[in-house]
Amino acid sequence: MSRRNRVDRADFACIHCRQPVPGRATGTRHRNHCPYCLWSRHVDNEPGDRGCGCRSPMAPIGIDVHKDGEWSVIHRCTGCDVLRTNRIAGDDQELALLQLALRPLARPPFPLDALPVWTGGAWGG
Repeated sequence: MSRRNRVDRADFACIHCRQPVPGRATGTRHRNHCPYCLWSRHVDNEPGDRGCGCRSPMAPIGIDVHKDGEWSVIHRCTGCDVLRTNRIAGDDQELALLQLALRPLARPPFPLDALPVWTGGAWGG
């Protein structure tokens, strides 16, 4: 089997929270993120090839929802700033996924008190 097509199922310790992570998970052939904190490591140039030399931690920065409803975690490499998406796995913690998905609402990029207030018939300040 070529390196590109191999299925890597080795257990590993999370680079961020240090939790033990099982290499096998429902919904993914190439596990590379922690199901607890959702952090990853920059190991692939293409899914499953394990050919990237960067090896830096990848921070979860958002959720991508596909047209079919499937979710992926968006990661940014802390070493080289590359962006990658990874399909969620069956054992990813739902609370961690929801916290990541709701982050823009919990911490908007603008002050909420600067928005106009609805007064029942018109927008006011």
